[in-house]
Amino acid sequence: MAQEASPLAREHEPSLHAPDREPSPNVRDREPPSVSIEQVNDLFHEFLTAVSRASRNDQEDGRNLSTRLQAHLGATPTDRPVVKAAYAPYDLPNVHLALERWFAADPARSHELIGLRGGRHHGDLTLGDILDAADRYDHFVIGAVDYAHLPVAPDTELACVSCGFYLGRDGDERFAVLLRGPQDEYGRNKVEVEVLARDKEFADRLLAGLDTLVREHNVFRGQVLSFEGAEFRHGLGPFSFHRRPALTRDDVVLPAGLLERLERQVMGVARRREQLRAAGQHLRRGLLLYGPPGTGKTHTIRYLLSHLPQFTVVILSGTSISAIGPACALARMLQPALVVLEDCDLIAEARDYGGGDQPLLFQVLNEMDGLGDDADVAFLLTTNRADLLEPALAQRPGRIDLAVEIPLPDAEGRARLLQLYGAGLGLGKDIADEVVARTEGTTASFTKELVRRSVLIAAERESPRTEPDDVRAALDELLSDHDHLTRRLLGVRDAETGPDGEDMGVEAEGR
Repeated sequence: MAQEASPLAREHEPSLHAPDREPSPNVRDREPPSVSIEQVNDLFHEFLTAVSRASRNDQEDGRNLSTRLQAHLGATPTDRPVVKAAYAPYDLPNVHLALERWFAADPARSHELIGLRGGRHHGDLTLGDILDAADRYDHFVIGAVDYAHLPVAPDTELACVSCGFYLGRDGDERFAVLLRGPQDEYGRNKVEVEVLARDKEFADRLLAGLDTLVREHNVFRGQVLSFEGAEFRHGLGPFSFHRRPALTRDDVVLPAGLLERLERQVMGVARRREQLRAAGQHLRRGLLLYGPPGTGKTHTIRYLLSHLPQFTVVILSGTSISAIGPACALARMLQPALVVLEDCDLIAEARDYGGGDQPLLFQVLNEMDGLGDDADVAFLLTTNRADLLEPALAQRPGRIDLAVEIPLPDAEGRARLLQLYGAGLGLGKDIADEVVARTEGTTASFTKELVRRSVLIAAERESPRTEPDDVRAALDELLSDHDHLTRRLLGVRDAETGPDGEDMGVEAEGR
């Protein structure tokens, strides 16, 4: 039997006999809702996401980030507080190692490391944003951990986690730590650690412990680093690691008593730091080495580094001295430390990159002063033009405690240099005396090049040893008019080309 339609249904059935009726006024006047094309797109996107998510969840529950975190935490991830800390982009190895040490420090601690995949531009999202996107739209899933291979010492690299979740346990506590390094493509220029835990206090304690480990086990401590003046790359920054020199006193040729003064100012303060502190004396010191190019200023500094193995060394040169702020921050954190500023005359008249009027050198001097008297930091400056530095130093007194000239070597010094660099040549006394007499006014660099060129001339003769005539030929070349520019590049100033027009004591032909 046919089911009778309800009165409501009958009321809306069209009649075959009744004429068409006008719609009621309230129906005729109703306007359709206004929806923008952007809202339509958003609603359609949510619809497609919901459909695709429903089909994926049946197949990929094990890869769903939100589901995985909820299973680990025992609670909805978005209900947990997030606490984060940030570090400089070059600190990724330090933060990575600190996290590993934090988990290893207590047997009650353990972790599982998982990666993050999906979503776009997660580098500019916070952990809260990621959790919300994973929960609502399934934008993020579990994947492989991202690693970056970064140098941590000369010829040594470390595989560091650059994006990964640590699903941690500390006794009954369950938490997650997201570690992300710099990502140039997303404009992220820092290392971030974000902790998702039940209590904010636990996250605070974890980050405090992590920060302590970053400082105590810093990979830069005791290293010799140079700023290269490049942009930050691969998370580490513009650093190069160098092997510490291994020079002895016999490797340094200076006038009598000069090396002892330098040792007392730099190494002596390091040895007597406790006595100086007890007497209320400051440890921060500044040393300026000046003199013509090629006389051995950098070589002398290399000797000082050789005998301070426990010191962290940060080397800046030329316009890379603009990184004096980060350099001093490293020196302060990793003291005892040496900050080497080579060729300071190159920035004596340089203007601040921010458009200010003060010379860049003033910024260097201000950073030196800002470290405080108790900082165990030594600043070693070199310059070929002390006349350019003097006005700035006079306006900022007290930063440099000792200024020492590294002069052109005298006859005794030139003989020692020839013996040092040409020890394997077996030169006799006669040719050595001849070389010393003909090289008055030359530099240590000149003597080193003379020996190298002598060996090359002997090799071109296919001779197994260097003869006196080879040395004479090399010396004639270096002192000839044809090598006039070479002599200047080696630090030699001929009489007519002295820096101020004065006679430098060397004839044009050097004889």
